[in-house]
Amino acid sequence: MISLPPVAPRVAKLTALGVGVALLATACGGTSTPSSTETAAPTAAAGISCPAPSATAGASTAAAAGGPVPASTTTTETPLKIGSLLPTTGSLAFLGPPEIAGVNLGIQEVNSAGGVLGKPVEVIHRDSGDTKTDIATQSTTALLGSGVSAIVGAASSGVSKTVINQITGAGVIHFSPANTSPDFTTWDDKGLYWRTAPSDVLQGKVLGNYMATCGAQTVGMIVLNDAYGTGLAKNVKSAFEAAGGKVVAEELFNEGDSQFSSQVDKVIAAKPDAIALITFDQAKSIVPLMTGKGIKATQMFLVDGNTSDYSKDFTAGTLKGAQGTIPGTFAKEDFKKKLLAVDPALKDYSYAGESYDAVNLIALASEAAKSTKGTDIAAQLKSVSEVGEKCMDYPSCVTLLRNGKDIDYDGQSGPVTFSDAGDPTEAYIGIYEYQDNNTYKPSKEEFGKL
Repeated sequence: MISLPPVAPRVAKLTALGVGVALLATACGGTSTPSSTETAAPTAAAGISCPAPSATAGASTAAAAGGPVPASTTTTETPLKIGSLLPTTGSLAFLGPPEIAGVNLGIQEVNSAGGVLGKPVEVIHRDSGDTKTDIATQSTTALLGSGVSAIVGAASSGVSKTVINQITGAGVIHFSPANTSPDFTTWDDKGLYWRTAPSDVLQGKVLGNYMATCGAQTVGMIVLNDAYGTGLAKNVKSAFEAAGGKVVAEELFNEGDSQFSSQVDKVIAAKPDAIALITFDQAKSIVPLMTGKGIKATQMFLVDGNTSDYSKDFTAGTLKGAQGTIPGTFAKEDFKKKLLAVDPALKDYSYAGESYDAVNLIALASEAAKSTKGTDIAAQLKSVSEVGEKCMDYPSCVTLLRNGKDIDYDGQSGPVTFSDAGDPTEAYIGIYEYQDNNTYKPSKEEFGKL
């Protein structure tokens, strides 16, 4: 394993994070598998009543740069290769299609604008699986052997932990669109780990406050016992208790478990006003157990690991009124149309924006570095995300770069400004509400800073 010095001094590796979140005042609220190589998400709830959400203003669409994109003056570099390590199997397989579509859309737009350093960007897709398998390690080995400069993935924080040292130790950028574990903030990653999803310090803060705002005074939690689950649960609990509430039950389970009756019974016995389900697709088994024992959907609060389309899993009305949180701003209609052109079978859009932004940021940093070497690209990722002239897509941003301008990329996932630790320093958390057909719709979104 190659040992590399840090790319840039990460002077504030954020040993403590202060989170500023807008107060929740009155409102509270698959698919085709890509080819491996392509170029081009029994107590009554008496105390919970969430009024109708306030209207959410849509983000402005990206302004396309006028005229043709200036050609890059550098053509001697090898073509930029980006790998994806995203789930097509396992407990987070529902997140794979939107993330892969986001990657592919980004690649298409980059190449339509002339590519990077005068050459088309190549993308290689591999499955990440989940923590029950060794798929991620095998896929990472294959991607590194193909000469990629950056790997977009994994979706699961637990999976990323199994390959982060392998990726960064090879001098390659590890860029996740969906990792939210706070552990990565202080990881010894040689300056090569980045993410467009905010740490669960933020999602936990929002969800904990939100349940309190909805009137819950007590909360029970069923939690996946991994880096993602326990990290998020810790921050939910901290925020809820800071808001005056009490966590009366917290039951853990392990990846691979198939029986959840014990956890469900213990949480229900504590008679909480609300129940937070911090799981992956295990929710498909847990939700029926809860509703069968009298828990109402309005008592259930889901998270990004399980806020998904359950229209084919449950009878109509099972989840009506349940709510969930997903990091990132709501996917706008024009962006959804572009994603559907890439994958017409898409049902979820979770982390599509973050995946799209990861590709754009890698490509822009490569242009700024005038290099396709991973360590050189990483050294420019922070600079293309802050301070300069704002731009929101690759054509407009690369035009500015090639004209000698400093840029500040804001993307489909919201404002993207990196800390020295490679984390977003500000982000939106979307809050969604389930309809009668067990699909979810945007309710409102909260903005916060880390």
